[in-house]
Amino acid sequence: MEKQTFFLRSEQVRRNLIDHINRLPTDPARPIEIEVSPPKRTLSQNRKMWPLLHDLAVQVTWFGEKYDEDDWKDLITALVAKMHKQEQRTAPGIGGGVVMFGQRTSKMRVQQMVEVIEAIYWFGTEHGVRFSEDSRQHIEWAQRWGETNKQKKEA
Repeated sequence: MEKQTFFLRSEQVRRNLIDHINRLPTDPARPIEIEVSPPKRTLSQNRKMWPLLHDLAVQVTWFGEKYDEDDWKDLITALVAKMHKQEQRTAPGIGGGVVMFGQRTSKMRVQQMVEVIEAIYWFGTEHGVRFSEDSRQHIEWAQRWGETNKQKKEA
């Protein structure tokens, strides 16, 4: 059986999905897994994130170090995870040091990516970054994100 994905956008799609489920075989020994979830991040979100991370990489020195886009992605996703009180896993590095396991943005849902992008804007504006795509709406979202998460941290 091949994996099928339905995007629930209309009543017709709902009917097609119900028909599809009704045609599936049932077998207690070999159950079929059905997952209902919000959609994964959009390509638009991904295309937006990387230039923003580039702006951080070019303009911000963090504790005396310059970091590339991938490093900034790890730093920002760790910030978002911490704000949600998610577990941050670390391990001793094979060659020494400590490795912090980052989150994969490719597996994030749309809302999680919104938070990552807002966190980038918030952090960047706090550190004087001039974003190449200077959007007032996004800066306002980032400021709201910072205030909301400041309140969560204080609680």
